[in-house]
Amino acid sequence: MIVSDSTTLIVLLDVKREDLLSHLFDKLYIPKAVYDELNFKKDIELSSLFEVLEVQNKQKVKELQLSLDIGESEAIALAIEMNLPLIIDEKKGRKVAKNLGVKIVGLIGVLYLNIQRGYIKKQDAIEFLDLVISKGFRIDKKLYDIIVSS
Repeated sequence: MIVSDSTTLIVLLDVKREDLLSHLFDKLYIPKAVYDELNFKKDIELSSLFEVLEVQNKQKVKELQLSLDIGESEAIALAIEMNLPLIIDEKKGRKVAKNLGVKIVGLIGVLYLNIQRGYIKKQDAIEFLDLVISKGFRIDKKLYDIIVSS
């Protein structure tokens, strides 16, 4: 089980690669604000892998919103509440989550775990990264090189 922010989900759902998540997780929890961000551009039908939850600690969300957007704030707060790791890719959000003791993984980590566990081949991951980069997703060169050299 894991909690997720929206960026990685938007990328994976856009290119129809939810399987990269379902290989690794039985359940993926998203807060209401992340669900709203996913549905901002189009009506997205989420599979049974996803469960939308309401964050209980509204004060923590308010504190986090001083420096982060609502989706990141709710995702971090939910990860803390549930004592679960978090899928998040934005640098600022990752730093805040880490400082609060939340274990994090990003898109590269999801790909790496899929390669490591034999669900996809390295070449498939490289092609996937090239595709999402062509669609505007920014990936640090060092992180890209981790996949290429793994």
